[in-house]
Amino acid sequence: MSDKLTDRLLEVMEKDILPLTKAGTEAGNKVFGAAILRKSDYSLVLAATNQETQNPLFHGEISCLNQFWAMPAEERPDPKDCLFLSTHEPCSLCLSAITWSGFDNFYYVFSYFDSRDSFNIPHDLKILEEVFDCKDGHYCRQNHYWTAHYLLDMIQQGSEEQRTHWLDRLAKLKSQYGVMSDNYQQRKDQQDIPLN
Repeated sequence: MSDKLTDRLLEVMEKDILPLTKAGTEAGNKVFGAAILRKSDYSLVLAATNQETQNPLFHGEISCLNQFWAMPAEERPDPKDCLFLSTHEPCSLCLSAITWSGFDNFYYVFSYFDSRDSFNIPHDLKILEEVFDCKDGHYCRQNHYWTAHYLLDMIQQGSEEQRTHWLDRLAKLKSQYGVMSDNYQQRKDQQDIPLN
């Protein structure tokens, strides 16, 4: 995995998705967000965040994909030429949406277990188990459609100096997401969201 890509994914989290998510959680939405980058130069196509106060289906990935497909066709890159970044490991809805949209990859920063344990949002694991009989989130991470990449695995491939730097950035992100999650948890009962 490219060192440049690892660094760039962290940068997109910090500079593009995080500010949108801060505003989103202030409006009562969950902490999930996503971005699409070009494979060729890692430039940002767009970033988005959860908008479930408008519609419970508008997860971060769905909001991102809706904006992507709303782009004029002549400006929209081919999904096969793009990288899909999800702040959190995509739920079953978002796994399907990424697949139906034609992306051959996705990258995620926080795992299902982070979503459940650090952000108090257990639905991803529960739905996979209850609906799909998929225990502990063990879906097929490399399949005919796409390959999933966990940022922590990518970080572990760096040099000791890189790992230290990247893990520090990841810890800061987790702390910032923790604050946003606490904000969401304090306000969630005020929202008309079926699975809050």
